[in-house]
Amino acid sequence: MRHCSRLLLSSRLRGLTLMVLLVLTAMAARAAPYLDETPRMAVMSAFEPEWKLLLAQTTNTRRHSVNGVEFVTGTLQGQPVVLFLSGISMINATMNTQLVLDRFRVTHIIFSGIAGGVNPALGMGDVTVPQRWSPYLEVLMARETAPGQYSPPPWMNDIQLPNFGMMHPRPTETRNAARPAVERRSWFDVDAKMLDVARSLGSIELQACGAAGKCLTHKPQLVVGGNGVSGQAFVDNAAFRDYAFRTFEANVLDMETAATAVVAYSNGVPFIAFRSLSDLAGGGEGANEMTTFMSVAADNSARVLMAFLAAWK
Repeated sequence: MRHCSRLLLSSRLRGLTLMVLLVLTAMAARAAPYLDETPRMAVMSAFEPEWKLLLAQTTNTRRHSVNGVEFVTGTLQGQPVVLFLSGISMINATMNTQLVLDRFRVTHIIFSGIAGGVNPALGMGDVTVPQRWSPYLEVLMARETAPGQYSPPPWMNDIQLPNFGMMHPRPTETRNAARPAVERRSWFDVDAKMLDVARSLGSIELQACGAAGKCLTHKPQLVVGGNGVSGQAFVDNAAFRDYAFRTFEANVLDMETAATAVVAYSNGVPFIAFRSLSDLAGGGEGANEMTTFMSVAADNSARVLMAFLAAWK
């Protein structure tokens, strides 16, 4: 009987050992290794025209593909970089920012591309480098409690900003590598050192005319500081643009940057974004201007990014 018990125990131990080995093997398979061991700046854009401008200036390139996303490693303005397209939308930006962090040894994250203008003092072609970003469309869609009045539930005590109709902005639940406890935040700051370098760039010659011969009526400028907001909606509405400016004091809005800012914050990776105005988010006199001035905006954003990389120590 004692011999049978030992055999049974030995069999169970072998089974447990096999199970542990299978779990460890599965974990190792999921923990994919870096595709490149060189510490690099991740440089991301949402649109292909932005990506092509930067890719054309990158040397020593090597291409990698992960989950259908193309990553290009190389050297840009003397800096080791990994270039990729986030894709359009908060979901794509979130997913692919985390993907580049998981598969490459990323030291800093830089977003470069076009956006919609919110601050009426700014014009198309201007390049903004906001100091902080908010995922401003994290909202409660409130019920109508009286004609034209939309009220949050009494228990929802995290609403502090004015609403736009039924839409009430709320903070975003997040975690951070240094502070794992859950917190709720509305704003995510860019890296202070990176922002200082952007401030030191001074005057940069920015384009006013596109390839089709369409020219702006003003000289584009570089604006460092202020706020940017991002959400899962293309905004072409003057009333909502005015609301975003009054409520968030935003210079610019887009559909990706704040998502990347949240992921960078969560992973403790320094981050900054250069966004050039391709349209006025519904604030212009005629039809949306994006297709007319996208090339101007993309070129200007790339110019500022290149100057930043050249200045980076």
